[in-house]
Amino acid sequence: MKALSVKLLLASLFTAFCVQAASIYQSNEDFISQAFAAPMPKAKVYWLEDNDKQAIEEILAHKFNKMRLRYWQQQGETVWILEEIGKESPITVGIHVKDKAIAQTKVLVYRESRGDEVRHKFFTDQFKQARLTEDHQLDRKIDGITGATLSVRALTKLSRIALYLDDKVNH
Repeated sequence: MKALSVKLLLASLFTAFCVQAASIYQSNEDFISQAFAAPMPKAKVYWLEDNDKQAIEEILAHKFNKMRLRYWQQQGETVWILEEIGKESPITVGIHVKDKAIAQTKVLVYRESRGDEVRHKFFTDQFKQARLTEDHQLDRKIDGITGATLSVRALTKLSRIALYLDDKVNH
């Protein structure tokens, strides 16, 4: 009986691990190099001021505990690698901003058990050329995906944050 309990415990742990396994679609380095069509530039650091944290928390609708964010910049273009929780796990997204508009959005790592449709070009292409309005909203509607609502919201929030931060560093 004890051996059966151990086997059941191990099986459930293995299943839980498999469900939580991350799907890596592209490395940060490859995304950054591809965005700039050049070798990856040296990372820069943006130190968040109180008003930045407040703006980011308003976009996320929850606390944001970071004091600084890394980004990459070349000739006025920026790349941001940001994370936001979908339903239960972080989604890592690369966002390339050029001329105050999104040039490319790509899901780099997806850790949720469902909703990974947001990684496909048919979805991420909706963000191309999106800009930020004065009230920190995107200037266009992003169509959702049934079963991926929280992932869609996460990518939309991260896009808004990347545009906000790009404006700060290129102002």
